[in-house]
Amino acid sequence: MTRSGSDGLPLAAGPGADALHGSGEGEADRRWRRVLWALPTGLYVLGSSSGGHRNLMTISWVTQVATEPRQVGVGIERKAVTMELVRTGGRFALSMLGVEDRSLVRRFAKPVPADEVVVDAEGTGTMRGEGVHAAVTGAPVLDRAVAYLDCQVVHVLDLQSHCWVVGTVVDAGFGADGEGAAILTMGDTRMNYGG
Repeated sequence: MTRSGSDGLPLAAGPGADALHGSGEGEADRRWRRVLWALPTGLYVLGSSSGGHRNLMTISWVTQVATEPRQVGVGIERKAVTMELVRTGGRFALSMLGVEDRSLVRRFAKPVPADEVVVDAEGTGTMRGEGVHAAVTGAPVLDRAVAYLDCQVVHVLDLQSHCWVVGTVVDAGFGADGEGAAILTMGDTRMNYGG
């Protein structure tokens, strides 16, 4: 008999399949997490905005998914403040940081409180004390970013724990010292997930 998940699709069978499907944390589950964490992964700060609300969030599940047009996919936790802003605002911007700014990503592991968002009508100001400016779409970009991508949302795929959001790149650029800078990756920190 084939077991099915909540989406009706067949579940994996074989050694360790129970750990994969949430029946407990066994050795297979721990091994699979270690292998998944070993995938080369960047570490970014995703800016989102909708109406008068803005947020910056540390994110690691990011990749280019198409070239015509240029599109980027990001994995965002379904219940995250950022996901609501991305869904209603229809935009996001990715700030890529230099390796020397590795401690900065921890500051955006939780939503930015409203009293720590000091931004004028043009989108220039600070969030959690860090300088920001508005990208073309209006999403916030960190001033310290060595590079950035600004995206208009075109697809949202709702998964069980996260949403996979695809955005068409509408603008991109480098910071003052960005071109050629070493970009921060997960391996440069002690983090194993952001999203």
